[in-house]
Amino acid sequence: MDKPNKVFSPKEAKLKAASYCAYQERTQQQVRDKLYSYGLWEEAVEEILTALILDNFINEERFAKSFVSGKFRIKKWGRRKILMRLKQFHLSPYCVKKGMEEIDPEEYQQTLEGLIVKKVAVTTETDIFKRNGKIARYLVGKGYEEGLIWETIKSMK
Repeated sequence: MDKPNKVFSPKEAKLKAASYCAYQERTQQQVRDKLYSYGLWEEAVEEILTALILDNFINEERFAKSFVSGKFRIKKWGRRKILMRLKQFHLSPYCVKKGMEEIDPEEYQQTLEGLIVKKVAVTTETDIFKRNGKIARYLVGKGYEEGLIWETIKSMK
């Protein structure tokens, strides 16, 4: 049986939300959802959110930049996958644009080439057309653009 969530006072909730934001970058919506889970009413939630924004605990532009650079550099995601994930956070177009600027085009190309080399090494397919198709499907799944994938595969022969 699930135990019910503890109801916090606005003061306690603000401290817990500040701790929640200090641990990792968060969006306004993530913090709003967390505050509602503490049993607070809309007025108190919005008041706490405003205070957290003014105290710079919540900054959606900073969140977008951190998210993009992490997903690109660590998980090696492509632009399309990152962009789709950012849209799920309901960020403003300005924040999304600022976040996407974190991807250096040269580094993006080098990462794509590196992923192609790694995938070629583990692909056992002998037919070059089937092998390239498998590589392209893998990279599309990682969020890279199809045109760029095929252009890079052709240039690396």
